[in-house]
Amino acid sequence: MRNFFFLLVFIGCYQFASAQLFSKEKVLNDENFDKKFLSYGYFIGFNSYDFNFDYREDKKDILVKKSTGFNVGLVGNMRINDYMDLRLEPGLYMTTRTLQYDESYFQGFEDFRPSDLEREIKSTYIHVPLLIKFSTKRLNNFKPFVVGGVSTALNLSSNEKNPDDNYNGKFRSKKSMYFYELGFGIDFYLYYFKFTPSIRGVFAINDEVVRDNDPNSPWTGNIETMKTRGVFINFTFQ
Repeated sequence: MRNFFFLLVFIGCYQFASAQLFSKEKVLNDENFDKKFLSYGYFIGFNSYDFNFDYREDKKDILVKKSTGFNVGLVGNMRINDYMDLRLEPGLYMTTRTLQYDESYFQGFEDFRPSDLEREIKSTYIHVPLLIKFSTKRLNNFKPFVVGGVSTALNLSSNEKNPDDNYNGKFRSKKSMYFYELGFGIDFYLYYFKFTPSIRGVFAINDEVVRDNDPNSPWTGNIETMKTRGVFINFTFQ
C-alpha cells in the first residue's frame, strides 16, 4: 500500500513538473525581460579555490587544503541578440588555502620545525570577468545557457612586496592574476525578477608564486609554476 502511495505521489509530481516546465499554455513571467539592451543585477555565492603545481624535480606533491569561500558582486548585461549576451561581473571573492609539504622537502634543513610543513594563504580577490553568454531558446519560464570568457583579479591580501619570505613564515603570492573561465547555468523567470543559479570553473594563466630569496628554499625552490584554479557557484538576481 505504501509503495502504491509513493507511486501516486511520483506520478503527480511528474505531471506537475511537466505542466509547469513544458506546457505550451504556461503563462510567461516578464516575457520582455530579455529584450532590454542593458540590464543589471547582483550575485552571491560560494567558491572553492585550489592550486595546480608544476615541479622542477620529482618529489612528493605539495597538497592543498581547501576551504569554502564567499562571493558577492554586481552584474551588468548587454544584449547582443536573442541568444548572445556580453556580461561584466565584478565581485569580491574571499578564500583560504593551506599548503601541506612532505618532510622530504626539509632534509638537511637544520632549523626544521613541524609548523614549517604548512603555509596558510589567505586571498581576497577583486575579480572582474568579461564573459559571453550563449543561451538556448526560452522554454516557458526557464532558459539554459553556457558562458565563457577571460578575467583579471587583484589580490588585496597579496604580500608580493613583503621583504619577509617563508624563512620568516610568510608565503608570498603575486598581486595581479589573469584567468579564463567556463561555466553553465539556468535562467529562471519568476514573477518579479530573474533568478539564475550557475557554476563556473576558473583557470589561471600566469604563475602566482613569489619565490623566496634563497633559490634552494624548501617551500618554493621546487615549484616551477603555481597557478590558481577554482569553482564558483553563484546565485544571480536581476
